[in-house]
Amino acid sequence: MRTRALAYLSLPLLLLLTLAAHAEPYLAVQTGFKCGQCHVNPTGGGERTVFGNIFAQTQLAAHHIDTGDAVWTGEISRFLSVGGDLRAQAQFTKQPGKSSTDDFDVEQGRIYASANVIPGRLYVYLDEQVAPTSINREAYAVYWSKDHDWYVKGGQMYLPFGFRLQDQSALVQQITGINMTAPDQGVEFGVERGHWDAQLAISNGTAAGPEVDHGKQYSGQLSYVESFWRVGLAANFNNAAAGNKTAGGLFAGLRTGPVSWLGQVDITDDKSQAPLAGRQLATLLEANWRIAQGHNLKLTHEYVDPNRSVHNDAQTRYSVVYELTPIQYVQIRSGFRYSDGIPQAPLQHLKIGFVELHGFF
Repeated sequence: MRTRALAYLSLPLLLLLTLAAHAEPYLAVQTGFKCGQCHVNPTGGGERTVFGNIFAQTQLAAHHIDTGDAVWTGEISRFLSVGGDLRAQAQFTKQPGKSSTDDFDVEQGRIYASANVIPGRLYVYLDEQVAPTSINREAYAVYWSKDHDWYVKGGQMYLPFGFRLQDQSALVQQITGINMTAPDQGVEFGVERGHWDAQLAISNGTAAGPEVDHGKQYSGQLSYVESFWRVGLAANFNNAAAGNKTAGGLFAGLRTGPVSWLGQVDITDDKSQAPLAGRQLATLLEANWRIAQGHNLKLTHEYVDPNRSVHNDAQTRYSVVYELTPIQYVQIRSGFRYSDGIPQAPLQHLKIGFVELHGFF
């Protein structure tokens, strides 16, 4: 058992030296990984793999608490693995013309489980949000090819489109409507060949709601990953009775020493939101400075033009977030966000401060 534990703990160190492999976006850019290295889902998010769990203990935490032979890998048995996330926070909000507010809340509590019915080839996956309300996020089955270079996924899933950001309120995710709060039901085909990744999904286009017409949503992306940089293209088309919506995106990552950069530009043309329908543009630039192991400073600049045919209606947002991972599976995040928009829209001039406790396994 001790030999096995030591082997698990040394695995990330060996892989860091030998692979350009897969994590959460800034961590992926920081390490040269792809998302599927640390997450069960090939496109990232949700339950962590054995590698992801060991990485969290040895590379992500500032201090590793020695648990001897009892090393958590997520595996209950060869055929079953579990995981979870809890995010609770205290938040302060100041809106012009109103009194400030402050509150405590549970942002989310989630449980993950996967049944590896044919290890390495076929598994069934569940992502269930249990707090603050109970709702299913993902429920799908995945079949992998023998050489693990292509897969087919079917069920309810997050759609492939750009970086799978932790911040679900990011402006690039708001205009597309594609994020981890809006899964959809359908099928996805993926290919992983060396540095190249590609995914294509066909879904109902109802954000997991009931189908209301014959139209379908088509989502796809193509990315190329090197050890210190990556670039990708994404596209989405939702054929709906209320009006079609199209979206295109360009995303890229670059590591320069201890700083990992993320950039994404999304353009949409939404004809389903009349009279607010129109072309939209949103951008994200994010820098993550790995000050030391377990310490990360995140700076972001966001921009959105909600209707490109209307002048002087753009909004910008700036954020600074400090992330401390003192021990394995515990992260403390604190930050401040400032928004600047049109004068007659107070909600575009919010000042938000927060402290968040993130527990995960």
